Amino acid sequence: QAHLVESGGGLVQAGGSLRLSCEASGRTFSNNAMGWFRQAPGKEREFVAAVNWNGGITNYAGSVKGRFTISRDNAKNTVYLQMDSLKPEDTAVYSCAADSSYRTSVSYNAASPSRYTNWGQGTQVTVSS
Repeated sequence: QAHLVESGGGLVQAGGSLRLSCEASGRTFSNNAMGWFRQAPGKEREFVAAVNWNGGITNYAGSVKGRFTISRDNAKNTVYLQMDSLKPEDTAVYSCAADSSYRTSVSYNAASPSRYTNWGQGTQVTVSS
């Protein structure tokens, strides 16, 4: 059974940086698009970023574009989210997700949670002002 485990969350001051990791076990996702989502207390889950199977195509939410970078290392079965210039409004639980379809693009429909079939439990990111 496939599992996704996030790590790297924590408490950081506004303007700081964090790097989240999402490691897959149980199967490889090297041929699958991967995404990051976040959910703040009292708010709906929202799309953050996605990357296609080989890292060549990425897609970002407007609120994080230019500050966050998604990448992947298929040899390590791991996806990363580098978060710079963090703001208090970035505070949320961040979860990674995997699309079970083979080598699909993230140029469209990247933000739809329904395309992702495997989800991690999430890691808390708190940004203080």
